[in-house]
Amino acid sequence: MKQTQRHDAIINLVRQQGYVSTEELVDHFAVSPQTIRRDLNDLAEQNKIQRHHGGAALPSSSVNAAYHDREVMWSAEKARIAARVASQIADGDTLFIDIGTTPEAVAHALLGHKNLRVVTNNLNVATLLTAKEDFRLILAGGEVRTRDGGIIGEATLDFISQFRLDYGILGISSIDLDGSLLEFDYHEVRTKRAIIDNSRCVMLVTDHSKFGRSAMVNLGKMDLVDYLFTDQLSPPGVMTLIEHSDVKLELC
Repeated sequence: MKQTQRHDAIINLVRQQGYVSTEELVDHFAVSPQTIRRDLNDLAEQNKIQRHHGGAALPSSSVNAAYHDREVMWSAEKARIAARVASQIADGDTLFIDIGTTPEAVAHALLGHKNLRVVTNNLNVATLLTAKEDFRLILAGGEVRTRDGGIIGEATLDFISQFRLDYGILGISSIDLDGSLLEFDYHEVRTKRAIIDNSRCVMLVTDHSKFGRSAMVNLGKMDLVDYLFTDQLSPPGVMTLIEHSDVKLELC
């Protein structure tokens, strides 16, 4: 493969996954690590990717991918994560379900449960769970974000703060290489903090493409969550922070 073709292919992989490691690229293209590092340096100089130690991510940190695009990205991995989360939730439990495609996958995996009580600020989750007559479903008030069905704003914060539930099922746009949990929307970060503050156990659900990805609003550090459900080991630096934060890692 010519260098220009490889560059285009690398960009496509980064767009699809959000983050790719140097090791993945070496295996994918069957070239040396030195070749991939040169490719990534060239692409970073052209602002086509953002270079990280150990890999590359999307250059933009202000806008997330379209919701329908994210629904099909890593759908098999999200389904595995969702199934593992659902296996740890008992009939009759109470839970928050957050905005995002992976929390939505968890909601789908919970359809076989009975008598759950669910508070959500995700219209897609609410629509999905209306099929369960034995569930008690409570939809948060607030401003509807039309691009993804998320509900955010001051009214949402006040509403969520009225509850104290067993589980908070939380999605995230990015886990930075220093362990920071990042989002694209300041209002969404505030809503996630309200869910964290009012959950007895916080379960963060995310596929591996979120590691090292760029997003501009800082939610906080890894010690905010109790469990991390993902499909691959995170980069070594993040793994160290997970261990130091006493977060239970569940590989799915």
